[in-house]
Amino acid sequence: MRELIAESFRYRELIWALALKELKIRYKRSVLGFLWALLNPMLQMLVLTLVFSKILSANQYHYAIFILSVLIPWTFFSQSLSYAADSIVGNGDLIKKVRVPKLVFPMAAVVSNMINFLLSLIPTALIVIMMRHPFHWTWIYLPVPLLALTIFTLGATFFFAVANVYYRDVGHILQILLQIWFYFSPILYSLDMFPAQYRWLFKLNPMIYVLNGFRLSIYWGLLPAFQSIAASFVCAFVALAIGYGIFQKHQDEFVFYV
Repeated sequence: MRELIAESFRYRELIWALALKELKIRYKRSVLGFLWALLNPMLQMLVLTLVFSKILSANQYHYAIFILSVLIPWTFFSQSLSYAADSIVGNGDLIKKVRVPKLVFPMAAVVSNMINFLLSLIPTALIVIMMRHPFHWTWIYLPVPLLALTIFTLGATFFFAVANVYYRDVGHILQILLQIWFYFSPILYSLDMFPAQYRWLFKLNPMIYVLNGFRLSIYWGLLPAFQSIAASFVCAFVALAIGYGIFQKHQDEFVFYV
């Protein structure tokens, strides 16, 4: 883990440059450009709100904010995985020509999507104000679940970046996995909807603890219990240890497979 921190700090400028490059490529020749970072979660939120609050009659006060409070961190997580999974293979030519630390590529994918996440907080705050939902002081707690989410995301991106080097079907499988994971996470619903005897099933989902921190802070104006905070960081560091351990073990072989 010390090596990860040291390498990240040593190559921080390269990671930042690659992250900006990825953002520029993503929005190249786009009329709205970086505004899509703001519009994408907003449009998705509007569709989900229409479907679940109007058509399916979900009875939840300010359902749009209820969804948005966890949809934005989920979008950061899912997009980071999607871009990072192809980060090593997509930079194969560079890896073959230049001796460069491989970890910078999945980390750059996470950083670029972190920029999108931070930008998305702006329209989220505006929607909260426009809908006259209470703007809770607990917003200042958001860096805590964000840190846990970033650590967990890094671990997952390292794992999938390695897996995609050896098995190119991983990118397709990941999209299916993310869809299943989305509906298994309390984004569109609250766990209170389910009988108490079945809620333990959802607690097997490591994302539930960090998403709970975002929803409690933004929507409910509460802070999570210490057990929930501890669980989010335990899941995060376990994921990072496993993901980076696998990445570190196989990174010298990437040049033969990309």
